[in-house]
Amino acid sequence: MNDLFTRTRALFDLPDGIIYLDGNSLGPLPKAARERVAKEIDTGWGTQLIRAWNESAWIDMPSTVGDKIARIVGASAGTVVAGDSTSVNLHKALAAALSLTDRKVVLSDSGNFPTDLYVAQGLIAALGRGQELRVVEPEQVEASIGPDVAVLMLTEVDYRTGRLHDMAALTAKAHAAGALTIWDLAHSAGALPVHLEAAGADFAVGCGYKYLNGGPGAPAFIYVRPELQERIAPVLSGWMGHDAPFAFGQDYRPAKGIDRMRVGTPPILSMAALDAALGAFDGISMQDIRARSIELSELFVAGIEAACPDLALASPCDPLLRGSQVSFRFAEGYAAMQACIAAGIIGDFRAPDIMRFGFTPLYISLDDVREAVARIATVMRERQWQRPEFQVRGKVT
Repeated sequence: MNDLFTRTRALFDLPDGIIYLDGNSLGPLPKAARERVAKEIDTGWGTQLIRAWNESAWIDMPSTVGDKIARIVGASAGTVVAGDSTSVNLHKALAAALSLTDRKVVLSDSGNFPTDLYVAQGLIAALGRGQELRVVEPEQVEASIGPDVAVLMLTEVDYRTGRLHDMAALTAKAHAAGALTIWDLAHSAGALPVHLEAAGADFAVGCGYKYLNGGPGAPAFIYVRPELQERIAPVLSGWMGHDAPFAFGQDYRPAKGIDRMRVGTPPILSMAALDAALGAFDGISMQDIRARSIELSELFVAGIEAACPDLALASPCDPLLRGSQVSFRFAEGYAAMQACIAAGIIGDFRAPDIMRFGFTPLYISLDDVREAVARIATVMRERQWQRPEFQVRGKVT
């Protein structure tokens, strides 16, 4: 396994002196992505011009990239399409799910990423059919799945603490109660084994710029269970989701299968970067990634708890109950994270007091973790976070 991850680490362009523990927010640059985007600029856009939609198969990229993501999230070819943002895809998925039921309750939890809740609130208001968003604590989700629930909408891995929901168990409970499920995989796709089809998930969405390393603002993706694909009519009915987009008919007719979840023209340069980035997963199993991720995070937790008594673990102690990130609480967490970043350890901060660290075996080693612990311990021991320059908050935390 060491040789395997030595090989994958060489695929990334990592700055000297930096230990990057923020791939759970933005993956680093894969060397192949730089080369691929340059090729699309020079050969595709630069030479083929508009012919590249056919000659370089630009028009098919949402599907070809979607099929590559499908392998990573436990789905079959033809069930995932890449494009748009996670928020837009969630809007499409939730609208589709609500169109299949007369029930009124969308059940979520307080650990869900806020944009998911915002999307649900906005869609419910726009529909005006009396639906409601019901938000409970994560530990209350299972007990809250009742006969009035239309859709169970959850993020598999909590963006703050890394707490991991049991997708299979909660999906089974939802189905037994007659509800549909939507899973946000933003913090799990590419980080741990996901089994959408085995779990029976109805819909799923996720982003391409975290563990999939597709670059800032990379296209997201959406999954629809095959049995549902022909039953849904997208609310966002754009021309790329039409059955014959270049017939230019004036009335919408949804495409067959997952392609009906496409909307507008795909962003080819971003899609190309994501396509190239996914090559890092070739020849590697998600089980191997998960095993190494646990090894890395356990080493980190043990080291920080021994050296930094002021930091309180906010993630589950059991690594099987968390994703590929570890979070610690500290009252001065923002300033402390800025001090860590200045020391070459890049993580991030989530309000009100969460310091987050992500562990991606594709490019993080055990030696990196040991060095990170040592530098963070120095920051905390010397109280470097008290320096004025680390107290100033940027727009992005």
